Formats: sequence, structure tokens, C-alpha cells
Amino acid sequence: MPKRGKKYLEAKNKVDTQKRFEVTEAVESTLKSSYAKFDETVDVAVRLGVDPRHADQMVRGTVVLPHGLGKEIKVLVFAKGEKEAEAKEAGADFIGNDELIEKIQGGWFGFDKTVATPDMMGAVGKIGRMLGPRGLMPNAKTGTVTFDISKAVKELKAGKIDFRVEKAGIVHAPMGKVSFGVEKIVQNISAFLETIMRLKPASSKGTYLKGIAISTTMGPGVKIDAALIKGLAK
Repeated sequence: MPKRGKKYLEAKNKVDTQKRFEVTEAVESTLKSSYAKFDETVDVAVRLGVDPRHADQMVRGTVVLPHGLGKEIKVLVFAKGEKEAEAKEAGADFIGNDELIEKIQGGWFGFDKTVATPDMMGAVGKIGRMLGPRGLMPNAKTGTVTFDISKAVKELKAGKIDFRVEKAGIVHAPMGKVSFGVEKIVQNISAFLETIMRLKPASSKGTYLKGIAISTTMGPGVKIDAALIKGLAK
């Protein structure tokens, strides 16, 4: 087990890491335990009662966080012709086609998200092995392979995130920055959990929300009482 630093241990002593809190209380405790000199990210981890090995129990989706992520999202768009102009008007940071693919093949990754029109996916597939492991491959299931370039770019700029359950049945996602304060973080978490609830697979039996925890980049985890948020989707 790794040895924890003095500041981490001091932060951990400020909160009850075993108690399960209501969402607002959990966020208050999490922000109180923040000690880093930089503006830490607040992350949430949700353990689901699903088996991702079965296709009908895969939980994957997107959500536009009400208050975004607290950082500038650089969006790259693979498009041609009039769709390039649409991407520029929507605020995309990098727009192009073959020249961008060549640049990425050369090792450039100066962007956070990608969008592509369907007619570009044959060419984009050439760099799939480079984009995929970094979570940058455009995907129709997350709305990033589309002819509605304007909508896709604006949503990503506004704080749209995509997520999927991991092999262990856990979903991880960022919820913004410590500087957001309690109210904005609570609203982001609520929007995320509402989406998770709506995506519950019909084949999932037993307890769906098995555990929820939030933490800052450097801080200890604080547990949320899952039983208190089950009505969110209603």
C-alpha cells in the first residue's frame, strides 16, 4: 500500500470517509478536504450492478454538464466543403481533413475532443489506433460522428462528456473544478446521475447503484448514499 503524504492525511482527517452522505453534504466535505495549490478537478465514481461482459448490460452515454468542466475544450473537426465553414462558425479549434490526419500521424495531439462527418470516417479510420486508446476516436454513439457539426461542437464546448462502464462495473467522470463551489458541482453531479439512472439496462437485476464516491484530484474519496438519489430520474 503506498505511503500517503502529510497533507493527504490531514485532509482525510477532516472528513468521515466511511459515512455515506447526501449529495450536497458529500460535495461540501469533498471541497473542504481540497488542499492542492492548483484548482483541482472533482471526480465521481459510480459502481453499478451490471456485468459489462454482456452486451445488453453495457452502460454508455453522454451528458452535457450544466456548468461544464471549467476548462477550455479544444475541438477538432474532420470535415470537407461547407461542413468546414459550419464547424468554424460553431467555434471548432481545428478543422480539416487529410492534412489533419497526416499531422496526427506525425504525433500531434493538441486537442481534447474530435468530431467527424460520416463521409470522413473512412479516412479517420487510418488513425483509429492512435485516437482510440486516447479516447479521441469519433463515435456515432456519442454523437461525434454526425452531419450536424454545429450541434456537436457547441455541446462539446459547453461541457458535454461521454462515459462508459469499465470491466469492473465502475463509471468514472469529471464533474468540474473545486472553484465551482458546492451548488454548481451538485448540479453537475445530479445531471450525470440522472443520465446514469435513465441508462439502466433492462437486463440488470438487483441493486443498480451499488456505490458512489467523489473526490478531488489529490484528496480522499467521500461516499454518497445511493439510496438518497434513486428518485433523481423521476
